[in-house]
Amino acid sequence: MDTLTTSRLILARKRRGLSLVKLAQATGISARSLSAYENGHQQPSLDNLRELSKTLGFPVSFFFASELDEIPIEAISFRALSKTPAFRRDAARSAGRIALLLNDWIDERFVLPSPDVPHLPKTDPETAAEMVRARWGLGQAPIANMIHLLEAHGVRVYSLSAECADVDAFSTYRGKDPLVLLDVSKSGERIRFDSAHELGHLVLHSEHREPHGPDAEQEANRFAAAFLMPRGDVLSHSLQGAMTDRIIAWKSRWRVSAMALAHRLHEVDLLTEWGYRSVCVNLSRMGYRSTEPDGISPETSQVLAKVFQAVRADGQSPAEIAKELHLHLPELNRHVFGLIPTAIEGGAAGSAGRRQGRLTLVT
Repeated sequence: MDTLTTSRLILARKRRGLSLVKLAQATGISARSLSAYENGHQQPSLDNLRELSKTLGFPVSFFFASELDEIPIEAISFRALSKTPAFRRDAARSAGRIALLLNDWIDERFVLPSPDVPHLPKTDPETAAEMVRARWGLGQAPIANMIHLLEAHGVRVYSLSAECADVDAFSTYRGKDPLVLLDVSKSGERIRFDSAHELGHLVLHSEHREPHGPDAEQEANRFAAAFLMPRGDVLSHSLQGAMTDRIIAWKSRWRVSAMALAHRLHEVDLLTEWGYRSVCVNLSRMGYRSTEPDGISPETSQVLAKVFQAVRADGQSPAEIAKELHLHLPELNRHVFGLIPTAIEGGAAGSAGRRQGRLTLVT
């Protein structure tokens, strides 16, 4: 039997949010033996390997593929680093590393848009949002699709699985490529705001600063609000003193939550402190704090949809892609917005190593 790749066993365990003790309880393998496997001091028996594969939900082949480096914790923009349990952070980081496996697979076969995310670490968030809008030629117009916009400017966007929902979303870099992972179980409006929030981290908190902490989070929120709801456009629509009904009616223009629009109106001095608090109380009573009644449909990735269409046309199935990545199909699907069952079915064996070409993206 080949030698176990210890980094993959560690990643698989963390991906499931398990400590050595909990994995020992789940598998019946002693924590001492599991520690020896992870340290490379002992090789698991075939029976133990099969038990690990079953419990962790990864094919046996996953544990013998090439080494995998972890995403450094300091490189990730977690929303509440100190309040998020370590095992939740580890699960999210491991999920991001799994997404990178697919990202690298795509890079070998397709030419994607080059990254065009400016680094503005010393810039006020409102000004930074205006600068990015100007650079991307957006003017003051509302953004039709936030994920498509990110992808058109070279940001790689993947979905986080449900068990990582505690971290909301996060962003990091893969070399020069910016990467964003989103919790897609939320409302469409929240996913858009999270996308803009993570763009704020990429713009404001690049390699020059650790992208987490209360100040960084506040700056990313301010960037997101200004990017989605430009000051000039908001001021031009006579929303001075707007109350609950008008805010609900107007939120669809910017495709944001009612709460986010209320906060933005307060931020640009169109709502007084009293007016803002009154609106928030009313919106909470109407269910707008935790959900978004009659909200928009969640956005999804056009890059991944086009990739799957291209490989299907080349005769390759999703199951074959998963096999190449040493993953089970459900695990792959958790990172691609659930596109596999709806976008692709079936397919025959094809030329996996062929470079497919350039993808055309529409913003």
